[in-house]
Amino acid sequence: MNSKILLSPPHMGGNELNFINSAFESNWIVPMGPNIDAFETDLEKYIQEDKNVLSVSSGTAAIHLALILSDVRSNDEVICQSMTFSASANPIIYLGAKPVFIDSETDTWNMCPNALENCIKDRIKNGVKPKAIIVVNLYGMPAKMDSIVTISKRYNIILIEDSAESLGSSLNNKKCGTFGDFGIFSFNGNKIITTSGGGALVCSTSHQKEKALFLATQAKDTAPHYQHSEIGYNYRMSNVIAGIGRGQMQVLDKHVNLRRENNNFYQSLFKNIKGVFVQKEFSENYYSNHWLTCILIDDKKSSISNEELRLILIENNIESRPLWKPLHLQPVFRKYKYFGDNISEQLFNKGLCLPSGSSLNSQDKNRISKIIIDAFK
Repeated sequence: MNSKILLSPPHMGGNELNFINSAFESNWIVPMGPNIDAFETDLEKYIQEDKNVLSVSSGTAAIHLALILSDVRSNDEVICQSMTFSASANPIIYLGAKPVFIDSETDTWNMCPNALENCIKDRIKNGVKPKAIIVVNLYGMPAKMDSIVTISKRYNIILIEDSAESLGSSLNNKKCGTFGDFGIFSFNGNKIITTSGGGALVCSTSHQKEKALFLATQAKDTAPHYQHSEIGYNYRMSNVIAGIGRGQMQVLDKHVNLRRENNNFYQSLFKNIKGVFVQKEFSENYYSNHWLTCILIDDKKSSISNEELRLILIENNIESRPLWKPLHLQPVFRKYKYFGDNISEQLFNKGLCLPSGSSLNSQDKNRISKIIIDAFK
């Protein structure tokens, strides 16, 4: 059988080992050191804004810290995009707060500004003003951040931009991860660059970063002995895996270009196949890293459904995956409020994520192309 084509495997640039070896040679095998400092500096330079970046153990940890810095507490409400991975909402529950889920819109598949404002008006009318908004740039596609930022400022609600999937994407030439009061990146093994596991918190001020660092390193007070006045967390990134991140930063733009080429490949492949829509930027102001290329299949116009195509691909050792199941439909979140028109549910029912790794080669594409063309025949 042919080797398996994965959805989004890690893709090393070649220089990562040099930075890892430097950590071993200097004995910086701890959650501090030159690689961490340089990795954070590289990220700050890349996003090209006056922001402060803290590298942490995961994107989920970064969201948790952002919520704490936003003063989210037990029984507070936090607005969250429904169509996303559960890690966007889980930290809300960690704090004993309550998520309120918002539907998607059809242009970007991300948080609908109209549903967002309707939600805020409803919650204020009922005497509960939300503490924060978590918006997600799904699959690398920027959300309608201009409208969402305007709404967050109008009601004076903190905005957390979950850019776990959108490092390298931009809107109006402004990098994703820099629109909110806080930004989030993930370097999980399947992301556009990886540190095997890890993430980053983007802060608006140096004071926020200092507070986040304090919390991420077990909240140790300044004292000759171990003293703690606040609850802390073991969330700091290791200097060893930060070395992987330094090497990956050197190939980030290359990886973005390769994934955008994958999107062009799929646009061409499905051009003459009825009933299939390939996600792309709906406006020239949007620039997606196309972390994953996703399609929608209208089974009333197409010869097969999204699930039938997924099964055909897996039979041929090619990984694909349904779109994120909306969180308001997940058993663990069903009891929480939801605002919208079920756009995210319609996307989930029709959608499929296709192999999109930056290491996808011409042989892989030929296999995928043949299988898909045959499937739709």
